[in-house]
Amino acid sequence: MLTALLLASFLINLDTTLVNVALPTLTRELGTSTSQLQWVVDAYNLVFAALLLTAGSLSDRFGRKGMLIAGLAVFGAASFVGGYAGGPGQLIAARAVMGLGAAMTFPPTLALLTGVFTNRKERAVSIGLWGATAGVAIALGPIVGGFLLEHYSWSSIFYILGPASLAVIALVAAFVPASRNPAAHRLDYLGLILSGAFMGLLVYTIIEAPDRGWASAASLAGFAGSVVLLAAFILGERRSAEPMLDVRLFKDMRFSAASAAVTIAFFTLLGFIFLITQFFQFVRNYSPLSAGVHLLPVAFAVAVGSTLGTRLAVKVGTKAIVTAGLALQAGFYFWVASDISPTLSYGVIAIQMVIYGLGMGLTSAPATESIMGAVAADQAGVGSAVNDSTRLLGGTLGVAIIGSVYASVYGTRLNSALPTALPHQLTETTHQSVGAAFAVSGQLAAHGQGALGGAVRQAAITAFDHGLSIGCVVAACVAVAGALLAAAFLPAQPPQHPAPEHHRVEMAATTN
Repeated sequence: MLTALLLASFLINLDTTLVNVALPTLTRELGTSTSQLQWVVDAYNLVFAALLLTAGSLSDRFGRKGMLIAGLAVFGAASFVGGYAGGPGQLIAARAVMGLGAAMTFPPTLALLTGVFTNRKERAVSIGLWGATAGVAIALGPIVGGFLLEHYSWSSIFYILGPASLAVIALVAAFVPASRNPAAHRLDYLGLILSGAFMGLLVYTIIEAPDRGWASAASLAGFAGSVVLLAAFILGERRSAEPMLDVRLFKDMRFSAASAAVTIAFFTLLGFIFLITQFFQFVRNYSPLSAGVHLLPVAFAVAVGSTLGTRLAVKVGTKAIVTAGLALQAGFYFWVASDISPTLSYGVIAIQMVIYGLGMGLTSAPATESIMGAVAADQAGVGSAVNDSTRLLGGTLGVAIIGSVYASVYGTRLNSALPTALPHQLTETTHQSVGAAFAVSGQLAAHGQGALGGAVRQAAITAFDHGLSIGCVVAACVAVAGALLAAAFLPAQPPQHPAPEHHRVEMAATTN
């Protein structure tokens, strides 16, 4: 049973980074524009985020095993169909449906684990393995994607998830017990609508803010609308006789402080992946497959940190372990900001990544265990969805904010570093990205202007390093703030006498 649930989680996490590797190939073979490329990624994230709480609540009501199987079927079928896409529009539509499948799949995996493993030590071990699986999958995505792209077409990245989903469905059907809330509650339709609207609008606004401007009218209106929807959701849930989410849970620091820790952990994780993949592929000139292989120290360190973190949290206390994890993440970013350079030894980079991975594992898995320990058994699905939403929201914010900081610093430093002899049109091109600047350098060298091309390349590397360093400082400061919050507010241990509603989830004998 545990293997089946971990594999379901693995598939969804693998897709987080698997598709990103194919984006340059999609530009060449499908004629995908930069805006369309963004939506190949964002259509998935937007639907995933908007429907997580809804899917978690529905799984509590109608059955978690049934929702998991249905979600895997939707995810796998949409991915397989996406491999046949003849244009960007079809692929974006397929990715949106994959987001629906992911939202249906992800919350039940954690809810079913915590329903079966009710003893805290057992739950801690299972959640540690769940967190380790997520970290390994995210790091393996570029490796799997790079391998497939080197040997097959871009479609193979989407085809492979179809049969993989079918195999996991068979395991879930055979070995996972059925589970649902034993007391049938009415659906909270208002809560379902408001939660989806809030998460959808917030994530959409964050995605668009770097291009529109964080202080633009559209961004401010989006954030204001999100606040209004959140307030309406909280008010509606407090007044509902049978709410989809008991918002009083946020008074419990085991739930709210741990949710904040997960958000910050994934803020730094996706920010790290955003920066380091560009560093490896552009500055170190690694292929996508090689870049993925060079990220393996993170994967193994996250796995070790997750499995050890939950066990240590039971013995030492969640507060100490999560605080230490966030402190390690902060130390990693400060270290990288101080010595990153194109010639830095990979051995040093590997040690830095191990420190970061351990910090990530020590933070996310124990915090997740704290969240699920605070949730009543009959709301395990929606509690899991809250945990998943914080992960997705944190990651989206990490890429948007760290990406914005990096882009701003990169552009400013590039202005002063580019040779004055460079034509204006090529200067504009170099500001698009470090990859575009390297392309300009290559074009100049190919046309007999090697010295000018070399100067452009060096200017881009200098600007990139500076932008990466400042981005790391921002991530480090966020991690420090998270460590301080965890130390101040996150309880060390759960209450000695848990409330009676935290009972074992009723497991039916038949499949739901």
